[in-house]
Amino acid sequence: MNSSKKTAITFLLAALFLPLPLRAQTVIKFATLAPDGSTWMKAMKAFTTAVSSETAGRVKFKIYAGGVSGDEKDVVRKIRLGQLQAGGFTGVGIGEIAPEARILDTPFLFKNDREIDYIYRTLDPDFRKIFGDRGFVLLGWAEVGNVNIFSNTPVTRPEDLKRIKMWIWEGDPIAEATFAALDMKPIPLSITDVMTSLQTGMIDGVYGSPLSVIALQWFSRMKYVFSLPLANAEGAVLISKKTFDGLSPADQKTMLKLGDKYFRELTLQSRRDNAESVKVLKRHKLVFTRPANAEVVRQLEEAGERARQSLVGKLYPRELLEKVEGALDAFRAEKKK
Repeated sequence: MNSSKKTAITFLLAALFLPLPLRAQTVIKFATLAPDGSTWMKAMKAFTTAVSSETAGRVKFKIYAGGVSGDEKDVVRKIRLGQLQAGGFTGVGIGEIAPEARILDTPFLFKNDREIDYIYRTLDPDFRKIFGDRGFVLLGWAEVGNVNIFSNTPVTRPEDLKRIKMWIWEGDPIAEATFAALDMKPIPLSITDVMTSLQTGMIDGVYGSPLSVIALQWFSRMKYVFSLPLANAEGAVLISKKTFDGLSPADQKTMLKLGDKYFRELTLQSRRDNAESVKVLKRHKLVFTRPANAEVVRQLEEAGERARQSLVGKLYPRELLEKVEGALDAFRAEKKK
Protein backbone atom coordinates (compact mmCIF):
# COMPACT_ATOMS: atom_id res chain seq x y z
CA MET A 1 0.00 0.00 0.00
CA ASN A 2 1.54 3.32 -0.99
CA SER A 3 1.90 6.20 1.45
CA SER A 4 -0.92 8.31 0.00
CA LYS A 5 -3.44 5.47 0.49
CA LYS A 6 -2.21 4.91 4.06
CA THR A 7 -2.68 8.62 4.80
CA ALA A 8 -6.22 8.62 3.42
CA ILE A 9 -7.20 5.56 5.47
CA THR A 10 -5.69 7.10 8.60
CA PHE A 11 -7.73 10.29 8.15
CA LEU A 12 -10.92 8.26 7.49
CA LEU A 13 -10.48 6.16 10.64
CA ALA A 14 -9.72 9.26 12.71
CA ALA A 15 -12.85 10.97 11.44
CA LEU A 16 -15.01 7.97 12.35
CA PHE A 17 -13.87 8.04 15.95
CA LEU A 18 -13.92 11.78 16.50
CA PRO A 19 -16.71 13.04 18.81
CA LEU A 20 -19.67 14.67 17.05
CA PRO A 21 -19.53 18.47 17.07
CA LEU A 22 -21.65 20.15 19.74
CA ARG A 23 -24.83 21.85 18.50
CA ALA A 24 -24.32 25.58 18.31
CA GLN A 25 -25.63 27.55 21.27
CA THR A 26 -28.78 29.60 20.65
CA VAL A 27 -29.06 32.91 22.49
CA ILE A 28 -32.65 34.18 22.60
CA LYS A 29 -33.09 37.90 23.13
CA PHE A 30 -36.28 38.37 25.11
CA ALA A 31 -38.04 41.68 25.89
CA THR A 32 -40.90 42.65 28.19
CA LEU A 33 -42.43 45.72 29.81
CA ALA A 34 -42.39 43.95 33.18
CA PRO A 35 -39.78 45.49 35.51
CA ASP A 36 -37.01 43.58 37.24
CA GLY A 37 -38.12 42.26 40.62
CA SER A 38 -41.75 41.86 39.57
CA THR A 39 -43.59 38.56 39.92
CA TRP A 40 -43.58 38.31 36.14
CA MET A 41 -39.82 38.69 35.86
CA LYS A 42 -39.15 36.24 38.68
CA ALA A 43 -41.17 33.61 36.78
CA MET A 44 -39.42 34.44 33.52
CA LYS A 45 -35.97 34.10 35.06
CA ALA A 46 -36.93 30.79 36.66
CA PHE A 47 -38.12 29.58 33.26
CA THR A 48 -34.98 30.68 31.40
CA THR A 49 -32.71 29.16 34.05
CA ALA A 50 -34.56 25.84 33.79
CA VAL A 51 -34.40 25.88 29.97
CA SER A 52 -30.65 26.52 29.97
CA SER A 53 -30.12 23.77 32.53
CA GLU A 54 -32.27 21.13 30.81
CA THR A 55 -30.76 21.85 27.39
CA ALA A 56 -27.22 21.62 28.80
CA GLY A 57 -26.62 25.25 27.87
CA ARG A 58 -27.64 24.87 24.24
CA VAL A 59 -30.40 27.45 24.74
CA LYS A 60 -29.74 30.64 26.68
CA PHE A 61 -31.65 33.88 27.12
CA LYS A 62 -30.69 37.53 27.26
CA ILE A 63 -33.51 39.46 28.94
CA TYR A 64 -34.43 43.09 28.33
CA ALA A 65 -36.89 44.05 31.08
CA GLY A 66 -38.76 47.20 32.01
CA GLY A 67 -39.50 48.38 28.50
CA VAL A 68 -35.86 49.12 27.54
CA SER A 69 -36.60 47.66 24.09
CA GLY A 70 -39.64 49.88 23.64
CA ASP A 71 -43.36 49.25 24.01
CA GLU A 72 -45.00 46.01 22.90
CA LYS A 73 -45.52 47.19 19.34
CA ASP A 74 -41.80 47.97 19.13
CA VAL A 75 -40.93 44.51 20.46
CA VAL A 76 -43.14 42.79 17.87
CA ARG A 77 -41.51 44.82 15.11
CA LYS A 78 -38.00 43.99 16.38
CA ILE A 79 -38.81 40.27 16.53
CA ARG A 80 -39.99 40.38 12.93
CA LEU A 81 -36.73 42.13 11.98
CA GLY A 82 -34.68 39.53 13.86
CA GLN A 83 -33.31 42.04 16.39
CA LEU A 84 -35.17 40.18 19.17
CA GLN A 85 -36.44 36.61 19.22
CA ALA A 86 -39.08 36.48 21.96
CA GLY A 87 -41.25 38.60 24.21
CA GLY A 88 -43.77 38.70 27.01
CA PHE A 89 -46.96 40.43 25.93
CA THR A 90 -50.28 41.72 27.21
CA GLY A 91 -53.30 41.92 24.93
CA VAL A 92 -51.94 44.98 23.11
CA GLY A 93 -48.85 43.14 21.87
CA ILE A 94 -50.77 39.93 21.24
CA GLY A 95 -53.17 41.92 19.07
CA GLU A 96 -50.27 43.12 16.93
CA ILE A 97 -49.41 39.50 16.18
CA ALA A 98 -52.76 37.70 16.20
CA PRO A 99 -55.81 39.99 16.51
CA GLU A 100 -58.05 36.91 16.75
CA ALA A 101 -56.64 36.11 20.20
CA ARG A 102 -58.05 39.36 21.56
CA ILE A 103 -61.41 37.61 21.75
CA LEU A 104 -60.18 36.41 25.15
CA ASP A 105 -60.05 40.05 26.36
CA THR A 106 -63.63 40.91 25.41
CA PRO A 107 -65.96 42.27 28.14
CA PHE A 108 -68.09 40.16 30.47
CA LEU A 109 -67.08 36.95 28.68
CA PHE A 110 -66.11 34.93 31.75
CA LYS A 111 -67.83 34.55 35.09
CA ASN A 112 -65.02 32.90 37.09
CA ASP A 113 -61.53 31.37 36.94
CA ARG A 114 -62.85 27.89 36.13
CA GLU A 115 -64.39 29.19 32.92
CA ILE A 116 -61.18 31.02 32.02
CA ASP A 117 -59.07 27.90 32.53
CA TYR A 118 -61.51 25.75 30.56
CA ILE A 119 -61.55 28.01 27.49
CA TYR A 120 -57.79 28.48 27.44
CA ARG A 121 -57.31 24.72 27.73
CA THR A 122 -60.01 23.77 25.20
CA LEU A 123 -59.03 26.28 22.51
CA ASP A 124 -55.27 26.06 23.06
CA PRO A 125 -54.71 24.17 19.75
CA ASP A 126 -56.72 26.79 17.84
CA PHE A 127 -54.69 29.68 19.21
CA ARG A 128 -51.37 27.88 18.76
CA LYS A 129 -52.24 27.44 15.09
CA ILE A 130 -53.19 31.11 14.78
CA PHE A 131 -49.86 32.18 16.30
CA GLY A 132 -47.99 29.67 14.13
CA ASP A 133 -49.59 31.04 10.98
CA ARG A 134 -48.28 34.49 11.98
CA GLY A 135 -44.72 33.27 12.52
CA PHE A 136 -44.77 32.81 16.30
CA VAL A 137 -44.81 29.91 18.76
CA LEU A 138 -46.75 30.12 22.03
CA LEU A 139 -44.55 29.14 24.96
CA GLY A 140 -47.29 29.76 27.51
CA TRP A 141 -50.21 31.90 28.60
CA ALA A 142 -49.51 34.31 31.44
CA GLU A 143 -52.77 35.89 32.62
CA VAL A 144 -52.66 39.55 33.68
CA GLY A 145 -55.88 39.14 35.65
CA ASN A 146 -59.39 40.47 36.08
CA VAL A 147 -59.90 44.09 35.05
CA ASN A 148 -62.04 46.40 37.19
CA ILE A 149 -63.37 49.93 36.73
CA PHE A 150 -61.95 52.48 39.21
CA SER A 151 -63.71 55.83 39.63
CA ASN A 152 -64.42 58.77 41.91
CA THR A 153 -68.18 58.23 41.82
CA PRO A 154 -69.85 54.97 42.88
CA VAL A 155 -71.04 52.54 40.20
CA THR A 156 -73.91 50.13 40.78
CA ARG A 157 -75.84 50.52 37.49
CA PRO A 158 -74.91 51.07 33.81
CA GLU A 159 -76.19 54.66 33.92
CA ASP A 160 -73.62 55.46 36.65
CA LEU A 161 -70.85 54.77 34.15
CA LYS A 162 -71.97 57.67 31.93
CA ARG A 163 -71.09 60.18 34.65
CA ILE A 164 -67.44 59.11 34.66
CA LYS A 165 -64.76 60.89 32.64
CA MET A 166 -63.25 57.55 31.71
CA TRP A 167 -59.80 57.02 30.28
CA ILE A 168 -59.38 54.64 27.36
CA TRP A 169 -56.07 53.20 26.17
CA GLU A 170 -55.54 54.99 22.87
CA GLY A 171 -55.89 52.69 19.88
CA ASP A 172 -57.16 49.62 21.77
CA PRO A 173 -60.06 48.16 19.72
CA ILE A 174 -61.31 46.00 22.61
CA ALA A 175 -61.65 48.99 24.93
CA GLU A 176 -63.26 51.05 22.17
CA ALA A 177 -65.89 48.36 21.51
CA THR A 178 -66.48 47.85 25.23
CA PHE A 179 -67.20 51.48 26.07
CA ALA A 180 -69.22 51.99 22.90
CA ALA A 181 -71.46 49.09 23.95
CA LEU A 182 -71.84 50.72 27.38
CA ASP A 183 -72.81 54.01 25.66
CA MET A 184 -69.78 55.80 27.16
CA LYS A 185 -67.56 58.42 25.54
CA PRO A 186 -64.13 57.83 27.06
CA ILE A 187 -61.06 60.02 26.65
CA PRO A 188 -58.26 58.35 24.66
CA LEU A 189 -54.79 58.74 26.15
CA SER A 190 -51.50 56.87 26.13
CA ILE A 191 -50.86 54.98 29.33
CA THR A 192 -48.04 57.37 30.24
CA ASP A 193 -50.46 60.33 30.30
CA VAL A 194 -52.99 58.80 32.69
CA MET A 195 -51.52 59.93 36.02
CA THR A 196 -51.13 63.55 34.90
CA SER A 197 -54.70 63.53 33.56
CA LEU A 198 -55.99 62.21 36.88
CA GLN A 199 -54.13 64.97 38.72
CA THR A 200 -55.58 67.71 36.48
CA GLY A 201 -59.11 66.27 36.56
CA MET A 202 -59.18 65.64 32.82
CA ILE A 203 -60.27 62.09 33.69
CA ASP A 204 -61.69 60.59 36.88
CA GLY A 205 -61.99 56.94 35.90
CA VAL A 206 -59.59 54.20 34.82
CA TYR A 207 -59.62 50.44 34.36
CA GLY A 208 -57.05 47.78 35.10
CA SER A 209 -56.23 44.83 37.30
CA PRO A 210 -55.95 45.69 41.01
CA LEU A 211 -52.25 44.83 40.91
CA SER A 212 -51.52 47.08 37.91
CA VAL A 213 -53.52 50.02 39.27
CA ILE A 214 -51.47 49.87 42.48
CA ALA A 215 -48.19 49.49 40.59
CA LEU A 216 -49.02 52.57 38.47
CA GLN A 217 -50.18 54.48 41.59
CA TRP A 218 -53.50 55.35 39.94
CA PHE A 219 -55.36 54.02 42.99
CA SER A 220 -54.16 57.04 45.00
CA ARG A 221 -56.53 59.21 42.93
CA MET A 222 -59.52 56.83 43.10
CA LYS A 223 -62.34 56.35 45.63
CA TYR A 224 -64.43 53.46 44.25
CA VAL A 225 -63.95 50.11 42.55
CA PHE A 226 -66.74 48.32 40.69
CA SER A 227 -66.35 44.75 41.91
CA LEU A 228 -67.83 43.01 38.85
CA PRO A 229 -64.84 42.45 36.52
CA LEU A 230 -65.05 44.23 33.21
CA ALA A 231 -62.92 41.55 31.54
CA ASN A 232 -60.05 39.16 32.09
CA ALA A 233 -56.79 40.44 30.59
CA GLU A 234 -54.66 37.91 28.78
CA GLY A 235 -50.90 37.66 28.57
CA ALA A 236 -48.57 35.36 26.67
CA VAL A 237 -44.93 34.50 26.08
CA LEU A 238 -44.17 34.12 22.37
CA ILE A 239 -41.05 33.23 20.42
CA SER A 240 -40.23 33.67 16.75
CA LYS A 241 -41.13 30.50 14.87
CA LYS A 242 -37.94 30.85 12.84
CA THR A 243 -35.85 30.76 16.02
CA PHE A 244 -37.90 27.94 17.53
CA ASP A 245 -37.63 25.85 14.35
CA GLY A 246 -33.84 26.23 14.51
CA LEU A 247 -33.73 24.27 17.79
CA SER A 248 -33.45 20.51 17.97
CA PRO A 249 -36.75 18.61 18.45
CA ALA A 250 -35.61 17.66 21.97
CA ASP A 251 -34.91 21.28 22.91
CA GLN A 252 -38.23 22.39 21.41
CA LYS A 253 -40.03 19.82 23.54
CA THR A 254 -38.15 21.01 26.63
CA MET A 255 -39.10 24.65 26.06
CA LEU A 256 -42.78 23.83 25.57
CA LYS A 257 -42.86 21.58 28.64
CA LEU A 258 -41.21 24.19 30.85
CA GLY A 259 -43.35 26.96 29.38
CA ASP A 260 -46.51 25.08 30.35
CA LYS A 261 -45.15 24.60 33.86
CA TYR A 262 -43.72 28.03 34.68
CA PHE A 263 -46.32 30.21 32.98
CA ARG A 264 -49.19 28.27 34.49
CA GLU A 265 -47.57 28.90 37.87
CA LEU A 266 -47.27 32.58 36.92
CA THR A 267 -50.99 32.77 36.11
CA LEU A 268 -51.86 31.30 39.50
CA GLN A 269 -49.44 33.67 41.24
CA SER A 270 -50.96 36.64 39.37
CA ARG A 271 -54.36 35.63 40.72
CA ARG A 272 -52.97 35.49 44.24
CA ASP A 273 -51.25 38.86 43.80
CA ASN A 274 -54.46 40.46 42.52
CA ALA A 275 -56.40 39.02 45.46
CA GLU A 276 -53.82 40.50 47.83
CA SER A 277 -54.02 43.80 45.94
CA VAL A 278 -57.77 43.95 46.63
CA LYS A 279 -56.96 43.80 50.35
CA VAL A 280 -54.42 46.60 49.92
CA LEU A 281 -57.01 48.77 48.15
CA LYS A 282 -59.51 48.18 50.92
CA ARG A 283 -56.89 49.13 53.53
CA HIS A 284 -56.47 52.39 51.62
CA LYS A 285 -60.22 52.99 52.04
CA LEU A 286 -61.29 52.41 48.45
CA VAL A 287 -64.95 51.34 48.47
CA PHE A 288 -65.94 48.26 46.45
CA THR A 289 -69.43 48.58 44.98
CA ARG A 290 -71.57 45.78 43.55
CA PRO A 291 -74.22 45.59 40.82
CA ALA A 292 -77.52 46.81 42.25
CA ASN A 293 -79.33 43.60 41.25
CA ALA A 294 -79.36 40.65 38.85
CA GLU A 295 -80.96 42.79 36.15
CA VAL A 296 -77.88 45.04 36.13
CA VAL A 297 -75.63 42.02 35.62
CA ARG A 298 -77.84 40.93 32.72
CA GLN A 299 -77.64 44.38 31.12
CA LEU A 300 -73.85 44.43 31.40
CA GLU A 301 -73.54 40.94 29.95
CA GLU A 302 -75.73 42.01 27.02
CA ALA A 303 -73.40 44.97 26.47
CA GLY A 304 -70.51 42.52 26.41
CA GLU A 305 -72.33 40.48 23.77
CA ARG A 306 -72.85 43.62 21.65
CA ALA A 307 -69.17 44.48 21.94
CA ARG A 308 -68.11 40.99 20.83
CA GLN A 309 -70.50 41.05 17.89
CA SER A 310 -69.20 44.46 16.80
CA LEU A 311 -65.67 43.03 16.46
CA VAL A 312 -66.64 40.14 14.19
CA GLY A 313 -64.81 40.55 10.89
CA LYS A 314 -62.56 43.21 12.41
CA LEU A 315 -60.50 41.21 14.90
CA TYR A 316 -61.80 37.66 14.63
CA PRO A 317 -64.12 35.58 12.43
CA ARG A 318 -67.63 34.69 13.52
CA GLU A 319 -66.66 31.00 13.61
CA LEU A 320 -64.14 31.64 16.39
CA LEU A 321 -66.61 33.69 18.43
CA GLU A 322 -69.23 30.95 18.09
CA LYS A 323 -66.68 28.32 19.09
CA VAL A 324 -65.70 30.24 22.25
CA GLU A 325 -69.27 31.05 23.26
CA GLY A 326 -70.46 27.53 22.41
CA ALA A 327 -67.73 25.99 24.57
CA LEU A 328 -68.67 28.30 27.45
CA ASP A 329 -72.37 27.43 27.12
CA ALA A 330 -71.55 23.72 27.18
CA PHE A 331 -69.30 24.13 30.21
CA ARG A 332 -71.95 26.07 32.13
CA ALA A 333 -74.65 23.55 31.23
CA GLU A 334 -72.48 20.71 32.50
CA LYS A 335 -71.82 22.57 35.75
CA LYS A 336 -75.53 23.08 36.30
CA LYS A 337 -76.08 19.34 36.07
